[in-house]
Amino acid sequence: MTSLRVRIGILGLVLLAGSAAPASPAAAAAAPAPTVEEQRLDRAVPREILERSGFDAVPLRFTRALGTARSYAEARKVVVRQGSALWQRAVDRAQGRGPAGGDLSRDDDRPLYWARLAMTREVRAWEPSFGLSEAQRAALLDELERTSRGQTAVRYPGGDRLKRVLVTGFDPFTLDRDIRISNPSGASALALDGTVIETAEGPARVETVVFPVRWQDFTDRTVERALRPYLKKVDLFTTVSQGRVGRFDVERTNGAWRGGFPDNDNVGVTGVVPVADPASQPQWTTTTLPYKAIVDADTGRFPVYDNTSVTEIPVGGTVPVVRADGPTEGSAARAGGGGNYLSNEIAYRVTLLRDRLGLHDVLPGGHVHTPVLEFGTGNTDPATGAVTDPGFVQNRLDIIAQVRAILVVAVEKAT
Repeated sequence: MTSLRVRIGILGLVLLAGSAAPASPAAAAAAPAPTVEEQRLDRAVPREILERSGFDAVPLRFTRALGTARSYAEARKVVVRQGSALWQRAVDRAQGRGPAGGDLSRDDDRPLYWARLAMTREVRAWEPSFGLSEAQRAALLDELERTSRGQTAVRYPGGDRLKRVLVTGFDPFTLDRDIRISNPSGASALALDGTVIETAEGPARVETVVFPVRWQDFTDRTVERALRPYLKKVDLFTTVSQGRVGRFDVERTNGAWRGGFPDNDNVGVTGVVPVADPASQPQWTTTTLPYKAIVDADTGRFPVYDNTSVTEIPVGGTVPVVRADGPTEGSAARAGGGGNYLSNEIAYRVTLLRDRLGLHDVLPGGHVHTPVLEFGTGNTDPATGAVTDPGFVQNRLDIIAQVRAILVVAVEKAT
């Protein structure tokens, strides 16, 4: 990736040579340094993943396109077009359309993740002749994030023939523990986006989006911004993330607490989940998915549990207490059934949004945790292991298939 960055930098200079103009007053701010997340691009595993999927061409093509921009407005068009194209390319690859681009299995979510980071790093370092203010650069990064995550591509057909289902996934995380990691929730999102699943209640159209594993983005309400336009239009939603080893969990209760575990930028945040109108903020929200039917159904290889446990500080108490059967009245949240990381937070935010829109009794929705995606036998050492293996691929395919089967049950039983 270092050599690629050099080539990209040279290319950018060539494209701009002879056409440089004095920087505008908006260009006073210097380009910021790459983020912690972006700096991981220079390691061997991301380079291999990009090369073995054909996504290594994405940053170069993106930089060429940026180099043609002669104004902020033109740059914004490039970012929107290229970000949208990256999302569609990842979806097409996952669903078997077009060339695979290499020998990495099509179900892999990691090419999208690493290619996006290569693009955001390029925008962060870009210094065009016309100059960029901090606000303009931030706006370009925001457009790139949203378009390359499918957040601007949700499309449902008109009429009542199809049920409408909204599903979310996440980026890979804990990359400093094992940079090879894939996230089955993100892989499920790519596999399901735009597909129609057949149910006993008729066909259902699934649309998906993916979110970052970063506290600041959630503080900035990226979840509400992305999903608010659709909650009144869909028949069911499910936020999905990676959870425990060997099991699915339907999380019954979500808590308004951040536990501080480091995110993909190695930032940890502890405290109450920040939302609009905190004065009316509840400590807990609940699923409205048909959890009993999902748990009882034969949806696949992994067992599915109705997870009712939470961690709370009871009224009058000071010490967190684990409750197997949910929170007690008036208690303060310290962990929902899905913990107190960003998976719990997305579940909390979307179910709170559902409730504030007056949809609690009419819109089935909640959170599903997938099993941890494990590598195959003998490939467990992050320092020496391969980036993929047959067991790893089969585990991911099985999880994706079971997410789809859970959605079928959810649609049938919630109707």
